[in-house]
Amino acid sequence: ANRLAPTGVEHLPMRPLWLCRRCGQPWPCGGAKLALLAEYREVPVSLFLYLASCLHDAIDDLHRLNPSVTGSAADMFDRFLGWPARDTHAYRVSTTGAASIEEASS
Repeated sequence: ANRLAPTGVEHLPMRPLWLCRRCGQPWPCGGAKLALLAEYREVPVSLFLYLASCLHDAIDDLHRLNPSVTGSAADMFDRFLGWPARDTHAYRVSTTGAASIEEASS
């Protein structure tokens, strides 16, 4: 843990750098991801909407600070939106379920 951050500081983004206020890692850091998954557990679509908004703001902020180090679009997408797609089971499609639907409609 970052000894410079007060104990009660949450894992929130420090703009325009998009680093975690608590641990200094690129946001969303591990602590932020856990908190966001817990906060949006009942409404995963809202998590994706929130993170998409953060992604947009981060691209603008980081590009404004230094256009040459903003990062690739794929890296930025994965940083903000790739992890919940891997960790949120609500968006996983079962291939057996899809096959069953196809068979039923034939």
